[in-house]
Amino acid sequence: MQLRNIAIIAHVDHGKTTLVDQLFRQSGTFRDNQRIEERAMDSNDLEKERGITILAKPTSIEWEGTRINIVDTPGHADFGGEVERILSMVDGVILLVDSSEGAMPQTKFVTGKALALGLRPIVVVNKVDRPDERIQEVLDEVFDLFVSLDASDEQLDFPVLYASGRNGYASEDPSRREGTLTPMFQKIVDHVPPPALDVDAPFTFLVTLLDRDNFLGRVLTGRVNSGTLKVNQPIHALDMEGKVIETGRASKIMTFRGLERVPTDEARAGDIISLAGLAVATVSNTIADTSVTEAIQAQPIDPPTLSMRFAVNDSPMAGREGSKVTSRMIRDRLFREAESNVAIKVTESADRDSFEVAGRGELQLGVLIETMRREGFELGISRPRVLYREDENGKRTEPYETVIIDVDEEYSGTVVEKMNLRKAELTDMRPSGGGKTRITFSAPSRGMIGYHGEFLSDTRGTGIMNRLFEKYGPYKGAIEGRKNGVLISNGAGEANSYALGPLEDRGILFVGHGEALYEGMIIGENAKTDDLEVNPMKAKQLTNFRASGGKDDAIRLTPPKKMTLEQAIAYIDDDEMVEVTPKTIRLRKRFLDPHERKRHRRTAEAA
Repeated sequence: MQLRNIAIIAHVDHGKTTLVDQLFRQSGTFRDNQRIEERAMDSNDLEKERGITILAKPTSIEWEGTRINIVDTPGHADFGGEVERILSMVDGVILLVDSSEGAMPQTKFVTGKALALGLRPIVVVNKVDRPDERIQEVLDEVFDLFVSLDASDEQLDFPVLYASGRNGYASEDPSRREGTLTPMFQKIVDHVPPPALDVDAPFTFLVTLLDRDNFLGRVLTGRVNSGTLKVNQPIHALDMEGKVIETGRASKIMTFRGLERVPTDEARAGDIISLAGLAVATVSNTIADTSVTEAIQAQPIDPPTLSMRFAVNDSPMAGREGSKVTSRMIRDRLFREAESNVAIKVTESADRDSFEVAGRGELQLGVLIETMRREGFELGISRPRVLYREDENGKRTEPYETVIIDVDEEYSGTVVEKMNLRKAELTDMRPSGGGKTRITFSAPSRGMIGYHGEFLSDTRGTGIMNRLFEKYGPYKGAIEGRKNGVLISNGAGEANSYALGPLEDRGILFVGHGEALYEGMIIGENAKTDDLEVNPMKAKQLTNFRASGGKDDAIRLTPPKKMTLEQAIAYIDDDEMVEVTPKTIRLRKRFLDPHERKRHRRTAEAA
């Protein structure tokens, strides 16, 4: 059977996973009466809830005697580590762009990686039925993007299809608004070359994805680079330098058929397979016939730019909701994550009670924390901090991001002013149609931590912000952090509406009546710049005497402000933490005792 391996790359919400759904349906992968969920490739709970792709996943369809292996890639730069690895498995890419939004930062990031590998893209302009489509301008943007990424003449001569993934049609005619995806299948078969690999050479295989199965143990996924592999064949794993890590047998070989992994007896060069039978081999290792001594060169992965401290939960309420609370459990889970996700680096602290976890961005680390929380872990999380470096002259450098903001014209002045306060430089500003302005900044990553919530408030929820790692540049000096102080509980007990009522005049509350509190827990935001210790548990003294005037006034509280995990992580300051348990997210001071807080503040000021 003819074989084609292809990756689909696109920005968040440009319709990539919906298009894959239609490719499944029209290729006959599913029976007519088979019930399938929408966005079938977004298989884990977090992907379904957030509507984004987090993990790269291979799938396979058959069309007129050709097997097309498709790899669905994440559309967010924070999960770029997933994308960089899987591009080594494919021979072509489909670049999907929205007919209105055009080429966005993530598109640039992944396309740059694909072009550098010499892959020739097929450009698909999706959502052509949008009322605000601007197809020609979008194509011009894509061409300019390719030129800026040093595409070759062959890559610049890309084929274009106009499609609607939701309605299931594609065409070479931009005015068509009906049909099927047959032109897309045909274009993939005609334009993407079959794998040009040696079937007669010894077996080699580069691991690009790693997951676990309760029955099979480690399952390694990647593309067979050369030769053939049969079940129970002796194999060994080599690291990047060619050293043998372990030897074993291929106990199970699986290929992809639609959404299923199907066992097979043999795999040939070019096939994308999953392999079980090894206990130590991991991502970027080479699995090969025992006669092979040279490792396949893996794609270099961009380094992490942001880190957070994951600590054992030491609050007075620790262990009440989670089942996994010890440092050993947290350590094992984090090292397991770092093994399968090469964009994450974990370092253990000297006290062994906390771990420094470095990654690509707040969203990537937020997804990891949310996943651990659902597995029953309790954690204390610190404020994110950027990872500095030194240049050749010994000067400190910090990561910068390209920030592209689409905003209504009336809010553009506020956005520019706020970004200037965060030491961002305006690089481009132009109208993008429909009364919106597209503003591009080069901003230090440090300044962007915690800005997203404020940005949504400033633009009344209508602004769209996209960020992408740009470079390491000169250190920009101090950047002003959160302006407001916080309200801190001065004791343990239950919050009382009698005490909370007067505190509403002091600022915004994060807790409601009856919630359990402890000393040092943050219960609200102070309207002023300094922190304030308050008593939110004070109850009314009851006596036998009636209140003069008949009855007491009922206390009516404003509903408390509840933060999501990402908002809480972005909100906290350097001396604060987020307590994360399976059921609750609480904000707290790092040192719960007020005297200890004062002592540490004095030490910091003296230094």
